[in-house]
Amino acid sequence: MAVADVVHLIGTNPVYRSRVACHNIAEPEPAAYGTLDRPLPDALAAYLAHAGIRLYTHQCEAVNLLREEKNVIITTPTASGKTLAFNLPVFERMAADPDARALYLYPTKALANDQLVTLLAMEKFTGISVKPAIYDGDTPQSKRSAIREHARIVISNPYELHQVLSWHGKWSPFFANLEYVVLDEAHKYRGIFGSQIALLVRRLRRVARYYGADPQFVLSSATLANPEEFAAKLTGLPFVQVGSDGSPRGKRHFVLYNPFYDGVGERSAHQESKDLFVSCVKGDLQALCFAGSRKIAELVSLWAKEDLRRSSARLAESVLAYRAGYLPEERRLIESRLKNREIRGVVSTNALELGIDIGSLDAVVIDGYPGTMMSVRQQAGRAGRKAGESLAVLVAQANPLDQYFMHHPDEFFARPHEHAIIDTGNPYIVSGHILCAAAELPLHEEKDREFFGGELSPVLADLAESRLLSRTPRGFVYAGRGRAAEAVTLDGMAAESFRILCEGRVLETMDRAQVYREAHKGAIMLHQGVTYVVNEMDLATHTVRVSETDVDYYTQPLKDTDLSILETLRTCDINGVTCAFGDVEVTERYTAYKIKKGDTVLGVEPLDLPPITFRTKAFWLVVPETIAAPVFSAGLDLAGGLHGAEHALIALMPLFVLCDRWDIGGLSSPAFGENGEPVIFVYDGYEGGIGLAEKAYTLLPELFTRTHGMVRDCTCKKGCPSCIYSPKCGNDNVPLDKEATVMILAGLAAASAGNAAVPETAGSLPGAGPVAQ
Repeated sequence: MAVADVVHLIGTNPVYRSRVACHNIAEPEPAAYGTLDRPLPDALAAYLAHAGIRLYTHQCEAVNLLREEKNVIITTPTASGKTLAFNLPVFERMAADPDARALYLYPTKALANDQLVTLLAMEKFTGISVKPAIYDGDTPQSKRSAIREHARIVISNPYELHQVLSWHGKWSPFFANLEYVVLDEAHKYRGIFGSQIALLVRRLRRVARYYGADPQFVLSSATLANPEEFAAKLTGLPFVQVGSDGSPRGKRHFVLYNPFYDGVGERSAHQESKDLFVSCVKGDLQALCFAGSRKIAELVSLWAKEDLRRSSARLAESVLAYRAGYLPEERRLIESRLKNREIRGVVSTNALELGIDIGSLDAVVIDGYPGTMMSVRQQAGRAGRKAGESLAVLVAQANPLDQYFMHHPDEFFARPHEHAIIDTGNPYIVSGHILCAAAELPLHEEKDREFFGGELSPVLADLAESRLLSRTPRGFVYAGRGRAAEAVTLDGMAAESFRILCEGRVLETMDRAQVYREAHKGAIMLHQGVTYVVNEMDLATHTVRVSETDVDYYTQPLKDTDLSILETLRTCDINGVTCAFGDVEVTERYTAYKIKKGDTVLGVEPLDLPPITFRTKAFWLVVPETIAAPVFSAGLDLAGGLHGAEHALIALMPLFVLCDRWDIGGLSSPAFGENGEPVIFVYDGYEGGIGLAEKAYTLLPELFTRTHGMVRDCTCKKGCPSCIYSPKCGNDNVPLDKEATVMILAGLAAASAGNAAVPETAGSLPGAGPVAQ
């Protein structure tokens, strides 16, 4: 069977056909070849000729711009040849300047290993000595000195760079001659992680400047709505985008598949994904199924093997699971066997979404919308990588975003790319990196403002007052105990860490908020497929003790949230709806937990935990009387309508900004503050904010319109997980009133008609008091 045969099966099999919401076909596109402004050196030209490579338009554009000493972000699709587009000018510079150095940063070891193989092959054929080497946590001490002294291209990751910068003296020849910095898969550096990496990059530039270097930056990224803005925020430098793809594309089938087409769904989306994946494997297609978690990847792989074993033991053995947590040798073997077509199918987490070289695939099944259109396109792009015909199927879950796309397929296929958000002004993040910078080189308030912005002066004053920095004639220097780099966590915010122990063995660590949600006393928790019950939580020693158990119930925490407005930074009026953005203080209190079996509540147990209080950024809107009065007149529950609208707005925010609904919090009240006004708040779920609510504030008219359409078009009567129910609701989704939600959102959407964006004006709102939902 070919791709067309499996497509025909999906379109004619009665079970499959009923679930197909849309079948989109993209016709083939031929290659568009370009011309360089001047020829490559003979050795590089010979390398391309030997490999049978003719440069595409975007590759030529990138090389030309880099030769002009521009910073470049390349945003063409997966497998379009982005790596070659920056390797060629790097090698050209290395050939011209024997002292030149380059630093390549990758988010995963697999990508770093792939690049090393590529660079070694280029070096061997061209004779251009670049001496590439990987320098990371696994590099033996015996090899480190030689790499620092002799490697001209160092391949590493942000975590290693974070540790290395304080030892920059050992790297002085490298930093003094640093010409290029490459950040591959740069779209991964967004949100909290991106904000940390942005400040790390500024520290790198500062150290390079100390040694007299000012390197060019090359970013390779998935397609974004704001590539030049994103690159500038990530590095602090101006960028030029290369985004017009010249690589060829084969015929592409993309199917939107809805197991909940009837509003019920007889089987889980995971089982439906397994069926489609098995059909591809039986149809002699090499297929990849993306699952949303490690556990689901293992389960879908197991189910697929069981199904295939009924017809062929050989086929069953040709399907494997792939995820983080496997030994590196296991992952490399699976990648190699997939590339060499020795295995037929792999079920993977998003670990294979990145540009790891696994060759050409025929089909991709995506088990649930992965949270962003960028990830959808990255995952679907794994099929048809060699211009052959390909198939991608998105299997919808029951949640609002998935169902929104099933009911609005035109919106899905015409969907613009999301905005990647980086906030370099969060004082809680900035302060940690300023400590690291001071440990690397003395800080000067005026000179270093270029790297750390207007936040530098107040943070320096605070850190000096806390005696973590000391003012000296050379500038501010680090005066704390221990290494500054050890105190800064690149993956998130510096937070209290709790150890989860079972019989003295550490299972994992969690921050305080996660412990309150998942590991309070009495909680049932999962770790690597094993069920545990929490026996004790010791807040003094930050220790949680658990034991294995076998129960048929689960636990669900209940939470109260209070919020107060600290400062209103911006306000606007959208046809009578007052909207604002500003600083807020959020207090979360976990009060109890439910013991549930299915949808049945077996009991409720109290919790006595200290509150969690943090300051963050939020947008909020005051629902006017013209919208609230009809809700009352219809005998509906205003509080339930506001609560439903809050959930729905949060559910659709990832349409517009690259985030997860778990990064966002919300609060609604029918009578907020001194004026007793009905208000909805949406806030960043991180101390200090990370720019999500701020970006959404500028897009409120479109957010209101899309959210109204999603809830209105859901076929349920009283609300469901596809529209206004939230899996993270601390109030157990009470109260909720779907009719009231639709009326409120209809009023907001009507007010937004004709408004494409929010006007940015300063202002203030009255009534800044705490409220409990």
